[in-house]
Amino acid sequence: MRFTILIVDDEKNIREGLAAALGLDGYAVVTEAVGGEGWKRFQRGDIDLVITDLRMPGLGGEELLRRVISDSPGVPVIVLTGHGTVEAAVAAMRCGAYDFLTKPVNLDRLSLLVKRALENRELVLKHRRIEEELEHKKRFEAIIGTSLAMRRVFETISRVAPSKASVLITGESGVGKELVADAVHALSPRKDKPLVKVHCAALPDNLLESELFGHEKGAFTGALNRRRGRFELAHGGTLFLDEIGEIDLNMQIKLLRVLQQKKFERVGGEETIETDVRIVAATNKDLKAEIEKGAFREDLYFRLNVITIFIPPLRERKEDLPLLITAFLREFAKENNKAVEGIDERARAALYGYEWPGNVRELRNCMESAVVMAKGGVITEGDLPPTIQAKTDEGWIRIPFGVNMEEAERIIIRDTLSFLKGNKSKTAEVLGMGRRTLHRKLSSAQPPAVP
Repeated sequence: MRFTILIVDDEKNIREGLAAALGLDGYAVVTEAVGGEGWKRFQRGDIDLVITDLRMPGLGGEELLRRVISDSPGVPVIVLTGHGTVEAAVAAMRCGAYDFLTKPVNLDRLSLLVKRALENRELVLKHRRIEEELEHKKRFEAIIGTSLAMRRVFETISRVAPSKASVLITGESGVGKELVADAVHALSPRKDKPLVKVHCAALPDNLLESELFGHEKGAFTGALNRRRGRFELAHGGTLFLDEIGEIDLNMQIKLLRVLQQKKFERVGGEETIETDVRIVAATNKDLKAEIEKGAFREDLYFRLNVITIFIPPLRERKEDLPLLITAFLREFAKENNKAVEGIDERARAALYGYEWPGNVRELRNCMESAVVMAKGGVITEGDLPPTIQAKTDEGWIRIPFGVNMEEAERIIIRDTLSFLKGNKSKTAEVLGMGRRTLHRKLSSAQPPAVP
């Protein structure tokens, strides 16, 4: 990578001479004549090293050094002094300077110092990138899936999380909307602040208002003490409103007001409280249809729906089943202290053939039950819940003994296409081939026209 160096010195000859010398070493160099302008240029970003004179009119080198170290501790600063006093050098080093040079500057010494400082800077940046990648990977561990649909979900989370935008997570019950909310918060700049969750469907509307905004002592029967609401508790962080489609119109108006004004009052209170929260909401309802019915406010919908993340149902991403099954098997085998290490073919076929109306949550419960019921080290069909056993004949592709490879391929393509209800894009994805290849093979498998 090409590093950028900022030189700040009020002496034009020194400033331009250093810039020319460092430019020959292959660095990008920008210069400023006074400390104040140097600080402004540094704040614009992309500066990897600062070289500053100590004695300058206005903002001096010592103050510039302190600001740079405070703002960006990883950026090295080399100070120049025309006096060469031990006191000035010691003070600069105590403030965090990488090193110092006396004027007139020895260019060979400067070149060596810059090279070493930027080598350290590069190591720090590489280490930081590795840590960020590991942290990023860690945040997605709870969300299991390698299908194209889930890769799109991961990409959207990665792009949206660093922003301040409200997020609406949609999808059927049990697909993992709360896990996506966790990931959005964990990958955001608010990750060190609270993530507060409210299940809107679990509370009647009169209690939901108190839950969200808090209440004063004596605000209603049973309000024996002041209580802070979830908006206060989530200040600076993220507020997750699960099943947002369940709240009534009156509560929607109050919620909209808070989102617009970023202010609210506790129930029974007069004090106006400012709030800084990022809203992540989730619903299994079609909110557009609810708007048409008059059950959900359109203005609130647009406030919440800045970014939409749709989580597909499990039946539409069955290629994720092997990973999910393995993860849940390991989890519950460890939790129940059982040496269950695998699944036999008929049980696996039953799991693959089932449509999973309850999505990942149902699969998780199924695997917990199967591990508990397993008599040996392998889960059998009989260990599965009865509703799933009944689907045992689905999910198999039967290839008769003696057929050649070409015919076996035709059978696999035909049965996979049938299993996926004629969805050619999904069939191509599951079989690991391009759509053109699939179309060609399907065309070649058609019987010749009858003359």
